[in-house]
Amino acid sequence: MKLYRNLAVAVIQGLDEILTGNRHADRVVEKILKQDPRWGSRDRKFVAETIYDIIRWKRLFEACAGPGHWQLFACWLIHHNIELPYWPELAECDVQKIKEKSDWAHSRAVRESIPDWMDEIGQQSLGAGWEKELSALNRTAPVTLRCNTLKVTRRELADALYNEGFETTASDNFPDALQLSKRANVFRTQAFRDGLFEVQDAGSQEIAPFCKANAGMRIIDACAGGGGKTLHLAAITGNKGRIIALDTEDWKLQELKKRARRAGISTIETRAITDRKVIKRLQGQADRLLLDVPCSGLGVLKRNPDAKWKLSPESIAGTIRLQEEILEEYPIMLKPGGEMVYATCSILPQENENQIRRFLELHKEFQLLEEKHLLPSGGTDGFYMARLRKNIS
Repeated sequence: MKLYRNLAVAVIQGLDEILTGNRHADRVVEKILKQDPRWGSRDRKFVAETIYDIIRWKRLFEACAGPGHWQLFACWLIHHNIELPYWPELAECDVQKIKEKSDWAHSRAVRESIPDWMDEIGQQSLGAGWEKELSALNRTAPVTLRCNTLKVTRRELADALYNEGFETTASDNFPDALQLSKRANVFRTQAFRDGLFEVQDAGSQEIAPFCKANAGMRIIDACAGGGGKTLHLAAITGNKGRIIALDTEDWKLQELKKRARRAGISTIETRAITDRKVIKRLQGQADRLLLDVPCSGLGVLKRNPDAKWKLSPESIAGTIRLQEEILEEYPIMLKPGGEMVYATCSILPQENENQIRRFLELHKEFQLLEEKHLLPSGGTDGFYMARLRKNIS
């Protein structure tokens, strides 16, 4: 493999912005890939995948090569059996020493490249299952698409993508999902511009159907964000009824509006949560209420490996308190007899079933109907979802 210095410099730039500048990896990579129009698909793939891989294995690489972005890059090269080029930044790297350290019996936290505190909380929360899930979280996430069934069948979408040069595979377990056989930028396809699909993990595609929503219902997606699950709910209900998408970040709702137009969806109304009055005005109006709450994101580390280095015990504790506040304030929007789904992309019980147990103890008018865990070791991202009914008094 021939290394080009400008691509290596782009990788170092990305590492600096993510690790030193504390910026989100996906946004950094997106920006970097736009900065040189001469790069081909292979160049872009090298830059993006190398940045993510180094971020994923940062702690292990530091244990082998020492701190510093060029040292991390050198360790990545050695790990992939690529000869180090004669560049000044790599001149002091001791290849043999790095290889020897790679063979050391590192602790699990170093070997799996996570902070010590994360290993401790995972062990305490999941016990013997933690090691299996931790290993799965270090795998590269596949690119999964959700077919927009308002416009196309899954078979038709697969054919359209094949005609544009993209091979996909389907799974019986996820009826609307297609997985790319090779990682690629599908956002430039005509199929995407025509609104035939969204990029969405197969596990995430389980949440909207879990709401058991039907056409004609009034649905509130109260933590909508960019609206992936909102759009899925609209497709499930045949673009019939009314879906109100709420979020505290108005810019995310603006993005949802663009996605809805592309998908051909007309039933979504967006409202920014500027104060508690927004919630109170919707009291008792929802047949279905989706609370896809903010969470630690420990279930999606394979997709967002930079989160390992941004999270802390304090941030997780703060997120748990926020979840409790949402569970205390938002359910008033549900009608008596209506159903609410609480969901996270975490695998920690304290964000999941423990929150639901606490909520049920405080709110006797609700009953648990069903709950589901999706674990990273099963091939998807990690999710939890619980469906509850508000009893008619």
